[in-house]
Amino acid sequence: MTKVDYSERMARATRAAADAGLAGLIVAPGPDLAHLCGYLPVATERLTALVLAPGAEPRMLVPALERPDALAAPGAGTIEVSGWLDGRDPYLALAELLPPGGRFGVSDNSWAMHLLGLQRTLPDASYSSFSEAVPMLRAVKDDLEVELLAAAGAAADAVFERITDVRFSGRPEREIAAELRALLLEHGHSQVDFTIVGSGPNGANPHHEAGERVIEDGDMVVLDFGGLKDGYGSDTTRTVHVGEPTAEERKVHEVVRQAQQAAFEAVRPGASCQEIDRVARAVITEAGYGEYFIHRTGHGIGVTTHEPPYLVEGEHLPLVPGMCFSIEPGIYLPGRFGVRIEDIVTCTETGGRRLNNTDRGLRVVA
Repeated sequence: MTKVDYSERMARATRAAADAGLAGLIVAPGPDLAHLCGYLPVATERLTALVLAPGAEPRMLVPALERPDALAAPGAGTIEVSGWLDGRDPYLALAELLPPGGRFGVSDNSWAMHLLGLQRTLPDASYSSFSEAVPMLRAVKDDLEVELLAAAGAAADAVFERITDVRFSGRPEREIAAELRALLLEHGHSQVDFTIVGSGPNGANPHHEAGERVIEDGDMVVLDFGGLKDGYGSDTTRTVHVGEPTAEERKVHEVVRQAQQAAFEAVRPGASCQEIDRVARAVITEAGYGEYFIHRTGHGIGVTTHEPPYLVEGEHLPLVPGMCFSIEPGIYLPGRFGVRIEDIVTCTETGGRRLNNTDRGLRVVA
């Protein structure tokens, strides 16, 4: 990424703010700031904020002692960076960078203490979260971002192929989770966000924390893992079986596979996010398992592993080429087992492109 790339991102964000009727955007440390200017400070009690306002150049307020680091950020060359000193009121300093009055978009991950401080200083202004006011801010990826996500997905695929060669039976879930973590790091991930290993009845808990349960012959095992590689996320789920599955287990897995395939085939520009959810849910409901599909069909992914858009009932945002998101229907039978299949998918001009490409059939492991 060059200064020009970051400058273009900030310009697009500023236009999005204007289109949303906002007086400006207040960007806090975290994924939004990293995406827009490449600056990755640690979020602390000291205020840092990038201000993007229509008709004005980008400006950033940072603690004075951190100004050299801010100036060295990849996208800082086009930003006016000012520092505030300990003992001074940072919210007064930030207010001076903001256009008077109006409504401002604020990063979803902003600290409450900073937003409350700004509200006390500017009581006549109003604030909305980015996910509410500018939900498309990071949702549409450029070609480079899509390929970085594809590389992260390929790395996760390689991890799955490796993990299915190990012995599952007779080992606690936490050992398989530890191997997943090690393999993600081995395959280029700098950060591991989750390694879900849900065996037997634990698989009916979609976000089960891998624990001491010993995996047994006859178990379904849900494997959901991912993190960041070169700054972009991976997230994939496959469900494996220890030994030969029963006819019912094969049936449930096949229903989930068909739901995932139908949802993938429904991806196209202009389709609403909720439409993809409805397609997956219809397949599972028709098979008689509707009450056991207990979460949304998917979430966006980029510089974080969960971000807008969300494939869920009530989300009317249309799919746009460059959007990247998971498709991950599941069936969870309490006290028995669960099944989930998840790929990261990007919307193209002609439909969907999978960024995970391991086999979606029920794989038998030892």
